Amino acid sequence: MTMKPYIEKSITFAEYLKLIDDLLAKGKTTGTNQSEAMFNYGKLNRQRIKRLEKTIELNESLKEKARKNNRKMIWLIITEGWCGDAAQNIPIIEKIASESPNIETRYVLRDENLELMDKYLTHNARSIPKLIALDAETLKEIGVWGPRPSAAMEYFSEMKAEGLEKPQMMENMQRWYNHDKEQSLQAEFEKLFEQWAGRKENAAVN
Repeated sequence: MTMKPYIEKSITFAEYLKLIDDLLAKGKTTGTNQSEAMFNYGKLNRQRIKRLEKTIELNESLKEKARKNNRKMIWLIITEGWCGDAAQNIPIIEKIASESPNIETRYVLRDENLELMDKYLTHNARSIPKLIALDAETLKEIGVWGPRPSAAMEYFSEMKAEGLEKPQMMENMQRWYNHDKEQSLQAEFEKLFEQWAGRKENAAVN
């Protein structure tokens, strides 16, 4: 799969937020499901993004790793405006990327790019957000992250195994994020910088 077409039609974080805001102003959200529930999720998650943008504090050790990153990368992120995990994680990812002049973030919507999404399934599900780290020059894949920190993935799997209803799972996940205070995500990205800095590109995806 060539990544160039997706990069060419991708948008910046600022453009992504403007798209969400413009749609919300019309009573809509991104994606194919335009139900009232999805609109409400979109509205709620936009507020979460605004709150996180004001409150995120990156750990000094993570800032240092980001600033020392010499590899030019594009972080292509698959997302949707109604997604709770995206709202929780993307503002932090943006903050991390902003610490490095060698990282550019770009966004594509899942429902408009299912052929790409289906290359990056999580347990056979189209879970988002999904970050694909690409070498900026070759556009070859270096690594992948998402849709949530490993500890959150484990918690989500436990709830699913218990048969909890989706609204309860979403509420519990929000509590998990509030308690975690972005620490799990930051710890993972510290390790990812170490892995991605010298990793050879995956020639199978270019």
